[in-house]
Amino acid sequence: MDLINLSDGDNSFRVRVLGRRGPGILPVHDLLDAEITVKSSFISGVLGVCFYHSDLDAWSLALDALGAGRNADWLDNGNGPVIRIELPNDLHDVPAVIIEDSSGSGTSAIIPVVLDDGWLDEQRNHLLEVVRTWPSEVLKTSPGAYEWRH
Repeated sequence: MDLINLSDGDNSFRVRVLGRRGPGILPVHDLLDAEITVKSSFISGVLGVCFYHSDLDAWSLALDALGAGRNADWLDNGNGPVIRIELPNDLHDVPAVIIEDSSGSGTSAIIPVVLDDGWLDEQRNHLLEVVRTWPSEVLKTSPGAYEWRH
């Protein structure tokens, strides 16, 4: 299921959630496995990632920043790829998605993507669908204690 899908027919950037890392196994139950896919006429690639449910909240805040006309970073946790979306500026006349995998492959890519009106609402809908499909089921009720949500 797509969490992010930005495409203009020539270039695309996608984050597809594959499912839970370890259903029913603490503490990885709420980790979501995903893959990042980039495609252009020049490059294409896929990178496996995982992230916490709290990263979905961070993606929501990133969408809010983009809606307010600011650039946004996501997954900037220091131990995996960082995704940055830059709105048009002096360097780019169209939005650009920048993926940096400094801690893994050492690779980065800039993918310009011409976005249609309504792209932000579409991304919010993707986020809502992911949250509905994989809601957080483990609540930390106090330091060291977990409670299952059913």
